[in-house]
Amino acid sequence: MKLRIATYNIHKGVSSLRSMPRIHALKQALASMEADILFLQEVQGRHDKYAMKHAALWPEQAQHHFLAGESHQAVYGMNAVYDHGHHGNALLSRYPVLSSSNRDVSDHAYESRGILHCVVQTPAGDLHCYVIHLGLFARSRKRQTEALIEAVSTSSPPGAPLIIAGDFNDWTNQLSDSLRNALGVIEVFDEDLPSRGFGTYLRSLSGRGPKLKPARTFPAALPWLRLDRIYVRGFQIESAQVLHGPNWAKLSDHAPIVASLHMKSQVLAAAM
Repeated sequence: MKLRIATYNIHKGVSSLRSMPRIHALKQALASMEADILFLQEVQGRHDKYAMKHAALWPEQAQHHFLAGESHQAVYGMNAVYDHGHHGNALLSRYPVLSSSNRDVSDHAYESRGILHCVVQTPAGDLHCYVIHLGLFARSRKRQTEALIEAVSTSSPPGAPLIIAGDFNDWTNQLSDSLRNALGVIEVFDEDLPSRGFGTYLRSLSGRGPKLKPARTFPAALPWLRLDRIYVRGFQIESAQVLHGPNWAKLSDHAPIVASLHMKSQVLAAAM
């Protein structure tokens, strides 16, 4: 089974400068990805001030429902709540969502974070999807990663196909090994070794193996930091790319990642 997925921090549907609404352009951009499942962060469930100030440009629907349209089912995990609204993570799926839960992993009072877990019914069987947005501080991210590992281990069967995607804020790439070792996942750019250059070749000669690094996704105008990730288990990665350029830079401060996956035959057989 083939599956096309994307992860994107949409910056609450407003521009990085002057906070101008970009939600209609975002909807068109998401549609152009042709993704079966989208993992979204910083989704504005409600914002009374923007709705009043930009009434002609701000949809009456919550952003997750507006972006899902008629083609996808939307599930929202509310994390940050304030007087004039709230925001969080969302999953948009072309396939039915059988169940969902949102787990609070906030590490302190200044950052509200959550793990949105959805079980998606695909033609090949149930797929466990986790949408994540980790904190800005290293110690918080470490504890939240431990909570993520515990959540995945207790909410999905061992060896079941799964996808974990989102904004990890892990620019020093300290968390990937923990996820690989504990959950048996790989990051979608792990297998992109031919493009890793001469450094990969030298490491292989010395017996150290490839130095695995996620792609650069932030800031969108000139991606330099490796913040956004897609980890998978039970899939072969056919392709993965960061979408960048002037048009994407106008939509959010993050660049999205799109990946095409193929469920491995042994996993497909076990699901049938």
